[in-house]
Amino acid sequence: QVQLVESGGGLVQVGGSLRLSCTASGRTFSRYVMGWFRQAPGKERAFVAAISWSAIPAYDTDSGEGRFTISRDNAKNTVYLQMNSLKPEDTAVYYCAAGPVRWAYRTFADKYDAWGQGTQVTVSS
Repeated sequence: QVQLVESGGGLVQVGGSLRLSCTASGRTFSRYVMGWFRQAPGKERAFVAAISWSAIPAYDTDSGEGRFTISRDNAKNTVYLQMNSLKPEDTAVYYCAAGPVRWAYRTFADKYDAWGQGTQVTVSS
């Protein structure tokens, strides 16, 4: 079972940047699809980005594409989400997820086996 720990959230002004990190325990990290999801108050958890075991990225077109960059360092068992040009609507709890997900299903939260505890991102105007 993979365990995930996120870090890097915080309070940032509009237009600012944050880098989220998610470190995994377990030997199968390098074989897993890693995803980032977010949940704003009163809303469902939503896909933000994912990265395949071979570092192919994918982004939600409505949220992070063009502003967010997902990357992974398999040697460090860590996946990152670099977020630039942040907007108030990016305010949410961000969750890291992992699993042997078929790439076609990367946007579906229920396909991931493991989740982090979440990290709060607040963008103030």
